[in-house]
Amino acid sequence: TRCNFEANWDLVIFDEYHFGAWRESAKELFEGEDEKVKQKELAAEYNDGLVAFDEELDELGNDEDDFLPITTRAYLYLSGTPFKALATGEFIEEQIFNWTYTDEQRAKAEYAVAQPDAWNPYGSLPEMRLFTYQMPDELIAVANQGEFDEFDLNEFFEAKGIGKDAEFTHKTDVQKWLDLVRGAHLPTQVDAMRMGTRPPFPYSDVRLLPYLQHSFWFLPNVAACEAMSNLLAEKQNVFWHDYKVLVVAGPGAGIGLDALPPVRAAIGDGHDTKTITLSCGKLTTGVTVKQWSSILMLRNLNSPETYFQAAFRVQSPWSIKNPDGDNPSAEAVLKPVCFVFDFAPTRALRQIADYGAGLSPETPNPEQAVEELVKFLPVLAYDGSNMTQVDAGGILDIAMSGTSATLLARKWESAILVNVDNDTLRKIMNNPDALNAVMNIEGFRALGNDIFETVVNKSDAVKKAKKEKGEEITPAEKKELTAEEKEYKSKRKQIQEKLVKFATRIPAFMYLTDFRENTLQDVITKLEPGLFRTVTGLTVEDFHLLVNLGVFNATHMNQAVFAFRRYEDSSLSYTGIESHKGLRHYGLYDTVVAVDDDAIA
Repeated sequence: TRCNFEANWDLVIFDEYHFGAWRESAKELFEGEDEKVKQKELAAEYNDGLVAFDEELDELGNDEDDFLPITTRAYLYLSGTPFKALATGEFIEEQIFNWTYTDEQRAKAEYAVAQPDAWNPYGSLPEMRLFTYQMPDELIAVANQGEFDEFDLNEFFEAKGIGKDAEFTHKTDVQKWLDLVRGAHLPTQVDAMRMGTRPPFPYSDVRLLPYLQHSFWFLPNVAACEAMSNLLAEKQNVFWHDYKVLVVAGPGAGIGLDALPPVRAAIGDGHDTKTITLSCGKLTTGVTVKQWSSILMLRNLNSPETYFQAAFRVQSPWSIKNPDGDNPSAEAVLKPVCFVFDFAPTRALRQIADYGAGLSPETPNPEQAVEELVKFLPVLAYDGSNMTQVDAGGILDIAMSGTSATLLARKWESAILVNVDNDTLRKIMNNPDALNAVMNIEGFRALGNDIFETVVNKSDAVKKAKKEKGEEITPAEKKELTAEEKEYKSKRKQIQEKLVKFATRIPAFMYLTDFRENTLQDVITKLEPGLFRTVTGLTVEDFHLLVNLGVFNATHMNQAVFAFRRYEDSSLSYTGIESHKGLRHYGLYDTVVAVDDDAIA
């Protein structure tokens, strides 16, 4: 499209603002491709120009005006999962607005209740459901490893060779897995007969089969995709011969969107065809194939961003407008729900726990955040005998027992734990005691007392000047304002970093204190003030004052403390030891949560 470079635009939108924040995570999606293909895929997805733009953006501290060829009054950054951008403090609290999958599904449900006979604008957006399956012991033994003895999907689906010669290392076991997912694995069938129930495996349960007419199988690498295609085609796998198997992996499949036309051609309108798309990265970002209704997660993914980036490929709406030709407002929804099938339960539930917390940044109790998500993203887990719905507490228990101290520590290194907007900085400036308290935090004296005043005054002045000058701003004035903007943004970042550094001392304090049922705030301010000063360097009075001014974000502190408490408890209970005998509640930062239910004391 042509762009008017002379106009002063009202708004510039950066859509899919994750090419920077996700640069490392995005690489994970294409890990299984050849190195050259991987580079081309990343270039196709994020465009070399966008990557260069993002690097400049990082260096300039978000001074887009310096190198954007157009002028604008405001910028809007859009991202489906902006967790990293938020955690690094790229945007401060007053710049953040959330509209998430949970909001969308809640709006869909509320609209249906409020106007049951009207067309629902959210009606075609499918609800996602996660099914996790504990593999049988004989298959777990093939690929169990890691700190928590987790089932390793990459190891299980390891393959060698290329094209028609590609073959799984554990081919016999993968064949058993193929039998398992269609309900034909003999030991599992025997167990089901003993239990008197038949667990809902993806390709066997009549309720699930309609949503597996067109599915996406996400495998570890090109060899695994080709090996799976070869195995599905073997004569013993008659069941699978009904499905057209599409391999979209490796250089032969095309780069980026070039891999899409064969998939669309094979699916057609989706009604009379059946397909399985095998991929190790291609078509997992920026692609809409409305007929995909299920994804099978058959590879390791470490971060919730990449996990849900792939998972949400199946959440695109599939509906027919005006199906009978007599009502333009009528809509036939062909995909009311969609499914994610995962065969590494601990890892899958960890992603749900992290994603739930990320979607609800202002929920005071982390368990509530996950509970809110699973209202609209039900989780069902097969434990080898029964399939049961897992509630928020169960998800957190499993997730925390399968995390590590390193992952936990990251929660205490996040910029979202502290507030550095102008209102908070003004409160510090206008309160001599608060200013003295902050100066007692390590590193602040070097920044100087006037840093708060500089940030607030300069940011206010720049905003005012930009508003008043508008389109009449001269290049010289623009250059001066940009320099001022750089300075206050840099200083705000320094304030943020020092406050986060202070927050990282709090876990050390939690390890040392023995009060588990009291809120952390009470332990700090009433029960162990001496210990707190020794560990953090701040007096209770100073800390209390800064808390009351909102310098520390209580919501995110609650989430971080909650993760610590749960992890500590599950780590010890794993060995048969109780962390604290008779513990009935977890004291979070400024609230208390019951150990055995969702109640808040």
